[in-house]
Amino acid sequence: MANRLDIVLINPSSRAQVYQALGTDLAAVENPVWAGLMATYCRARGLSVEIIDAEAECLSASEVADRVAYLKPVLAAVVAYGHQPSASTQIMSAVGRTCSAVKVAAPDQPVLLLGGHVAALPERTLREEEADFVAAGEGLHTLVGLVEALKAPAADPSTVPGLWYRAGGRVQRGPEAPLVTTLDTEMPGVAWDRLPMSRYRAHNWHCLGGQARQPYAAIYTTLGCPYQCSFCCIQAPFKNGEVALPGEKQAPNSYRFWSVDHVLAQIDTLVNDYGVRNIKIADEMFVLNRRHVVGICDGIIARGYDLNIWAYTRVDTIKDGMLDKLKAAGFNWLAVGIEAGADRVRTDVDKAFSQEQVYAVVRAIQAAGISVIGNYIFGLPEDDHATMRATLDLALDLKCEFANFYSAMAYPGSPLYALATKRGVPLPQRWSGYSQHSRDSLPLPTRYLPAREVLRFRDAAFTEYYTDAGYLEMVERRFGTESVADIRRMTGIQLERDLLTGALDVPPTLLPADEGCAAPVPEVMQLAKR
Repeated sequence: MANRLDIVLINPSSRAQVYQALGTDLAAVENPVWAGLMATYCRARGLSVEIIDAEAECLSASEVADRVAYLKPVLAAVVAYGHQPSASTQIMSAVGRTCSAVKVAAPDQPVLLLGGHVAALPERTLREEEADFVAAGEGLHTLVGLVEALKAPAADPSTVPGLWYRAGGRVQRGPEAPLVTTLDTEMPGVAWDRLPMSRYRAHNWHCLGGQARQPYAAIYTTLGCPYQCSFCCIQAPFKNGEVALPGEKQAPNSYRFWSVDHVLAQIDTLVNDYGVRNIKIADEMFVLNRRHVVGICDGIIARGYDLNIWAYTRVDTIKDGMLDKLKAAGFNWLAVGIEAGADRVRTDVDKAFSQEQVYAVVRAIQAAGISVIGNYIFGLPEDDHATMRATLDLALDLKCEFANFYSAMAYPGSPLYALATKRGVPLPQRWSGYSQHSRDSLPLPTRYLPAREVLRFRDAAFTEYYTDAGYLEMVERRFGTESVADIRRMTGIQLERDLLTGALDVPPTLLPADEGCAAPVPEVMQLAKR
């Protein structure tokens, strides 16, 4: 018993349900950054850890369960995180299937759920899923405390920080869990040696121009976010208690840094031990703190690495001199939240930048030799057909090298979700409905349009943009004829939508036009996370 494995961290497989046919070849297969960080945190405290990455290994829920039953860990922890914060909710259907399968294969196996969605709705998650425990907050203190409690002669979960559990037929909770504050010492990096590194691949657009999509890795250089944004669910793991409604007191600032030296040490490991060239900086907003960004860039430049990196930025955070430094370090793509093309829509959500700024920033990035991923959202509260058309026209005029077209959603953990629930606005009946690409995708209605019209426009906009002759000419000029063929293969995949075929019956409730709907401020759109 002394040599028994302490923790198995599970990254469930959800690609087919979340992305449909797009997940086969086009979507990235990304290392589970949070599971890797959790493994490092637990190992630093003397616990033995294994990771099952079902997504990368294409394992079914039953295959994961069989592996857990064989390993017999003290605790099996299913991690509900994805490529970005909203993906935590999108993968909850796969999370639920995995929990159920583990309980069938090993009924006595203790199972913990943790992640962004779980932190947003801990009590509901515990009631709905076949798990013994759920973790509020980041889950790091909870993991270690729960294993120690389970290994004790008389297990007492009541003192485990951040834990929700059942006792006496009732849902109980332990004390609040603090944030991990000293990242360099407590969680110095991802446990790469516990991951199937040869299986990860970059997005199709990340390697336009014929570059190999493997090897690939995603890392964090910061945790949390300095903004308290009504549209964003990123704060859910970094606080305790219910999400605040717009205008109420928000969670404390959760923004923390790894030092430049520790970030560079992670990159050194990826390059020298695993041959990784394609890297995603998964921070909610990387281009923010000049000293942090420039320090990392200078370190990469000094090493002479030939990297292909992408990261998130905002229209208003790029400072003079940063773009040339980013390009020299290998940042070939920046994702920019452009959001909307109509002044009325931007004004309604308190956007602090003008359309002229959007053009200036996008052109400056491109002039530095960096490609732009433009991110646009249809279905904001003030959107109607004319304003959504204005957004698409802006996208066609800007001709960013790649574009993401999203529908506005009320993700659990965001104040907008709390507001939509309070107002009775129709929300997805299944967690997969929060995916932008799933069959049962259900966006929010606007003050003028039902959800069906928003989704219909979004899908049509995607096709129009990627079949536009001017856009394809630009792609051929920048990346070559094979990249044009890649784009055409992508647009040849049609998403099936239950909402557009009548298979998903949702009443055409419009977002109420009162003070509650003007309050959400979707700053997260600027972070390009939808």
